[in-house]
This record gives sequence, structure tokens and C-alpha cells, in this order.
Amino acid sequence: MGHTVKDKQKLLNRVRRIRGQVDAIERALEEEKGCMDVLQQITSCRGAMNGLLAVVLEDHIRTHLVDAEHDHDGHGDAREQLIDVVKSYFK
Repeated sequence: MGHTVKDKQKLLNRVRRIRGQVDAIERALEEEKGCMDVLQQITSCRGAMNGLLAVVLEDHIRTHLVDAEHDHDGHGDAREQLIDVVKSYFK
């Protein structure tokens, strides 16, 4: 995945934050925190993972779906449509 190199540091920073969130979930479980605390940490971590996935997937689409660049059916750029669908999924 060579196209991730240009944003390597940003991606690594995201992964490190996610690792910190996973560690916080583990600590909460070890410390027998309440269910709501654990659930909130899990959903935050899931959101961060979805965000990372969205960034990498969007870059992949923009980089590798070259054939979809032209508007053949009057519905706009197929890449942009796909990106919009993926973004809406992660909201």
C-alpha cells in the first residue's frame, strides 16, 4: 500500500491513539469499572477505528479507481459517489 506513505505519520498517530484507547478498555476491565464506562470506551475506540478505515479506504479509492473517473451516465464521478456512500456508512 504505497500510497499510505505520504500520510504515514498521520496514520501512525491514529493507530497509536487507538492503541491507547484499547489499553484504556483493558484497564477499565481490570479495574472492574462500570458497564457504561467500558461501553463508552469501546464505542470511542470503534469510532476511531472506523475513522482510520475511512481515511485509508478513501485514499485507496482516490488512488486506484482511475477507470471510474469519467461520468458516463450523468450521475457524477463514480469515485466521489462511492466515497460519499462509504462516509455515510461510518457516521
